[in-house]
Amino acid sequence: MSAAIISLTVLGIVLGALLGVAARVFRVEGNPLVEEVNGLMPGSNCGNCGYPGCRAAAEAVVKGEAAITLCPPGGKALVAALAAKLGVSVDMNAVVDAGPRMAVVTEELCIGCCRCLKVCPTDAIVGAAKQIHSVLREACTGCEKCVDRCPTEALAMQPVPVTLQHWVFPKPASA
Repeated sequence: MSAAIISLTVLGIVLGALLGVAARVFRVEGNPLVEEVNGLMPGSNCGNCGYPGCRAAAEAVVKGEAAITLCPPGGKALVAALAAKLGVSVDMNAVVDAGPRMAVVTEELCIGCCRCLKVCPTDAIVGAAKQIHSVLREACTGCEKCVDRCPTEALAMQPVPVTLQHWVFPKPASA
């Protein structure tokens, strides 16, 4: 019994040391600006910007391949933060800030075709074939992919209702 414990301990130490050495030798250097821009992104990875996730969108913004207004869920606050971080100027009138939104199913129109289930990146839609679907409020990122996919227009985007869990103290107005 003690031989097994000692051999597993030694094996763990040796393999841990090998992983530590490999992590230092094969380290990949990244652009620190990409990390900072990725930290500013909302992190919902909804794909509403046309990129597979917030990390890919941050890389495109830093490389200059995408505009800083590419993230609809981020709104005006994200555009202002990105403009300040990258040192560029942007017309804030062109940015639409709809606030947080979520998909809502109209039960009378839902036929249970499951097309919305297949395109939801966060599995926020719950349902089965030929059954009425429902949207989980906490899981929905507001990417609107399900709205475009629904053949009966049973899905619509609505502002997230203000509840005790979602209420945020408003920032004071600048004088």
